[in-house]
Amino acid sequence: MEKRYAIGIDYGTESGRALLVDVSTGEEAASHVTPYPHGVIDERLPDSGKLLEPDWALQHPDDYMEVLRRSVPEVLRLSGIDPAQVIGVGIAFTASTVLPVDSSGAPLCFQEALRDEPHAYVKLWKHHAAQEEASRINETARRLGETFLRRYGGKSSSEWMAAKAWQVLNEAPSVYGMADRFIEAADWIVERLTDHPVRSGCAAGYKAFWHKREGYPARSFFRALDPRLERFAETKLRGEVLPLGSKAGELTEQAAAITGLRPGTAVAVGIIDAHAGAVGAGAVRPGQMVMAMGTSLCHMLLGDKEVCVEGLCGVVEDGIIPGLYGYEAGQPAVGDLFGWFVEQAAPSYAKHAAASEGLTLHGWLERRAAELRPGQHGLLALDWWNGNRTVLVDADLSGLIVGLTLQTRPEEIYRALLEATAFGTRKIIETFETSGMEVKELIACGGLPQRNRLLMQIYADVTRREIRIADSTETPALGAAMFGAVAAGPARGGCAGITEAAERMTRLREESYRPVEEHGAVYDELYSEYNRLHELFGRGGNDVMKTLKRMKRLRDRVND
Repeated sequence: MEKRYAIGIDYGTESGRALLVDVSTGEEAASHVTPYPHGVIDERLPDSGKLLEPDWALQHPDDYMEVLRRSVPEVLRLSGIDPAQVIGVGIAFTASTVLPVDSSGAPLCFQEALRDEPHAYVKLWKHHAAQEEASRINETARRLGETFLRRYGGKSSSEWMAAKAWQVLNEAPSVYGMADRFIEAADWIVERLTDHPVRSGCAAGYKAFWHKREGYPARSFFRALDPRLERFAETKLRGEVLPLGSKAGELTEQAAAITGLRPGTAVAVGIIDAHAGAVGAGAVRPGQMVMAMGTSLCHMLLGDKEVCVEGLCGVVEDGIIPGLYGYEAGQPAVGDLFGWFVEQAAPSYAKHAAASEGLTLHGWLERRAAELRPGQHGLLALDWWNGNRTVLVDADLSGLIVGLTLQTRPEEIYRALLEATAFGTRKIIETFETSGMEVKELIACGGLPQRNRLLMQIYADVTRREIRIADSTETPALGAAMFGAVAAGPARGGCAGITEAAERMTRLREESYRPVEEHGAVYDELYSEYNRLHELFGRGGNDVMKTLKRMKRLRDRVND
């Protein structure tokens, strides 16, 4: 029988990747990456150069189309297969990545009159300028006794749909009025491929307060936020919400011409990239936690019951695996944090030393940091360079390093930052278990586990748990492809469900990272101190971080 393939397209923060996968074996036949031409827009708008305020992070939606135009045809070319052998396409996307569109589904920033309007562009997941709106959502929900917020650990985030859309209404009401809908970028790509305007139950559940049985919050809640938002859910969020594993539609003639695929190819409902990574890592049982480790870190835990967890990013029935509850937590700066140090803070002599040894600066720092014993550097950091997503849910928090001296070396700071992110993960695991959710197994996926052995050993030592590694280096794209195979169904050579797809298409590496008892004892002591700093600076004991951010915003406005 002729082989059948599925394509998973993973839209990340800086680029998009297409992966071609054999549906029967999970063999990855070809992959291709398209960097976004505009990248992350966080300083100036393209073309006009208009300055953006602090905490903004935008993207240009045509960059997403460029991935379809370049990467999908390229994996077909590289593999040499007949496009007719591709039976399904799946889309994984960062979230909540939100764009306003007109009645035809076109992004508002495509209009010539709005090219100089920041609110007409995509608001990337790490756009944090809607913190004021998020805080007011939290206050109003608590005041009204709204129960939906309990599914999100008691707090919503500035990264999510409602806060971002409300920011548009507050700061650019005319743009809000011109927006026919606000949609997740994953849903927008699916709509471009199929011409069917559907919404993903995954994204709607985790990022827009949607519930499988209750739907969106009531009109009365949105009216209490702002009378202008009363019909927000039924107008700006309208569209059928479909569960993961559903077929959103089939490739149109136009989409087929762009991608090189055949019209009629099944297209799956979109999924959040980290959640696709959990699927691509093969997690299908309660108690399995998958850590999708890249620029940020998302923790996905599968459970067979629904409980309330402090600071949770969300619990959604069928949100990752149909039939189970999917819990999401996260840290918004991990790879980004290490990248910041390498690009902005590492001294020139370290760069020269790395070059002379034929290493990248990351590689040089990792090698030198690995020579240090736990606690030897005398440093402790809070990993909040991009705010705190779980458990404090506060984008106005910032980074901290304690213990710096005139003798502190760059590799010592680098190791302290690695350890800080591991402490943040331990905090999340302990919060789950305190709430009654057992974490039985840790599985890591994403770019970092493949590149940084020291990091993974530190995570094992800090958490005192064995960590398994997904075999695929492209688990979000693989997970998306798996849902593409499910959308195609057995009749076309696909899979009957995601569990079957996981059995066929995923595997873990034999090698794992096991905790070292001696290291764990030192990290227990350091983690105790981390917790003290966490409570002091994170829960109002000392608001210096917020004060400094407020002063910075005021000075930035004066300079503008």
